[in-house]
Amino acid sequence: MNKHFLGDTTVLLGRSLRHIARSPDTIITTAVMPIAFMLLFVYVFGGAIETGSDSYVNYLLPGILLITIASGISYTAFRLFLDMQGGIFERFQSMPIARSAVLWAHVLTSLVANLVSLVVVVLVALLMGFRTGTSVLGWLAVAGILVLFTLALTWIAIIPGLTAQSVDGASAFSYPLVFLPFVSSAFVPTASMPGPVRAFAEHQPVTAIVNAIRDLFAQEPVGSGLWTALVWCAGILVVAYLFANLTYRRKIS
Repeated sequence: MNKHFLGDTTVLLGRSLRHIARSPDTIITTAVMPIAFMLLFVYVFGGAIETGSDSYVNYLLPGILLITIASGISYTAFRLFLDMQGGIFERFQSMPIARSAVLWAHVLTSLVANLVSLVVVVLVALLMGFRTGTSVLGWLAVAGILVLFTLALTWIAIIPGLTAQSVDGASAFSYPLVFLPFVSSAFVPTASMPGPVRAFAEHQPVTAIVNAIRDLFAQEPVGSGLWTALVWCAGILVVAYLFANLTYRRKIS
């Protein structure tokens, strides 16, 4: 059945995307919270935060983009949980389709939905004064980082989607991921934080990813920072992928 993997994944992806198209409020809801954070920090707290940047929205946007992704992947776990509870997986097992196609359809749906949400957030940021002179190559590098980060978090979301006992349990795992950027360089420079908090902030993945995206937008040399961000994203992706597939095999065996 592996030879039918691409075709099966495409069919199941179409099914999932139709569900999204019938309820566009999912994407809107995903974007609302990050946009609210952006409005709050730029127009309420921005004047009191010293970042060394001419525009606080320019400084803030990379972290908001990561929060958008962390917020969006909770819906992946939610949709997967509903499929598990609705017996969809049992029906698929009785059909001649590649088993892994089911998971990949959910993952690719998450990627598409999150990219749409990210575009919405960037458009709002532009209205708020965000500006960048980065090249097309710079934008592609930013997009590549965001895609890797989305895939990494989505494969993490697969695990609670398969194992949760309730709807709340399926989506609650995303809350720590949403707030992780608050203990990073996303909102304020880490130099302003007290010792232990600063040590954690400077050595967690969000800071490396935020700094790389910020440097790309600002057309500053990224140096090893870009590779650090990519290693974090790739490492999380590989580990999450392995654990998600192990969990999936145990659930359907």
